[in-house]
Amino acid sequence: MQRVYDHVEHKYQKGFTLLTLGWSDGYSFIPTGFNMLSSAEKSNRYQEISDTIDHRTNGFKARKESIMHKTDAAILLIKNALNAGIKADYVLMDTWFTTEPMLKEILLLGIDVIGMVKQLKQRYTYCGKQYTLPGLKQFVRFEGAKNIFGSLVVTTKTGIPVKIVFVRNRNKKSECLYILSTNCSLDDAEIVRIYGNRWSIECFFKSSKSFLKFGTEFQSRTYDAMVSHTAIVFTRYTILEWIRRNQNDQKTYGELFFMFCEDIQDMDLTNALQSLMALFVEHISELSADITSCIKSKVPDWMMSQASFIQTLFGNICWES
Repeated sequence: MQRVYDHVEHKYQKGFTLLTLGWSDGYSFIPTGFNMLSSAEKSNRYQEISDTIDHRTNGFKARKESIMHKTDAAILLIKNALNAGIKADYVLMDTWFTTEPMLKEILLLGIDVIGMVKQLKQRYTYCGKQYTLPGLKQFVRFEGAKNIFGSLVVTTKTGIPVKIVFVRNRNKKSECLYILSTNCSLDDAEIVRIYGNRWSIECFFKSSKSFLKFGTEFQSRTYDAMVSHTAIVFTRYTILEWIRRNQNDQKTYGELFFMFCEDIQDMDLTNALQSLMALFVEHISELSADITSCIKSKVPDWMMSQASFIQTLFGNICWES
């Protein structure tokens, strides 16, 4: 247990910091792991791990993980999720975690990072010179932009290439937000869209506290009881999310749609073009002689302007006299 700052009451409380990792595909959110963090600094902890706890138990392992540094605990959660077979393309992080050491650790795991960046003293290299985030703004054109002003590909202090997207701050229009992506090939709008999925974890916390009584359903001074309560709440949320997805998301129909349509074969492009041309040739004779003659003279020119595979399809076409 440690002194934790309560952002609601704006004062310090005795408790733990809940570090949570979740998975989302943009529609559903599933919590994949959590850590009830105490403090890595011994002087900030109110109580140490009891010597009577068996070191082979999960309870002792959870207590050892609770006194890790927050960044190390976050990396451990990601590793545990990957080892469990959970696949993801990006790790989405807020400003607290989007630091260069975290970027290096996550990139070593084979996953890209997209996160919000704070205006701190860190500098980025652009065109051979180092700039702070406000300094990079001079290279972005803000005239006529709506919500996304532009982006720059820069390198961090240790040489990691990243793309920084400059986004309008709706709460304070005189400032802008900075979204960092280690995948520099992504489009600006795609980076902003993917990062928007991080909001699902905030909705998860709101739902857990308001509807599943997380933190208020019971009171206990036992660390194991608090970990168990958190796991139960997260499990209940996962079940409710699974039910919601099955009832509302059409992607969960799976093979059902194809089972009913298995006797319907899609017409490929080749057959479609040949069928269309055959229909065209069949009905052209019904037109007047002048129009027919004009069309027949234009069709070869049109065919010559098409791709080679289309010319091959209609190479044996002929007009009946």
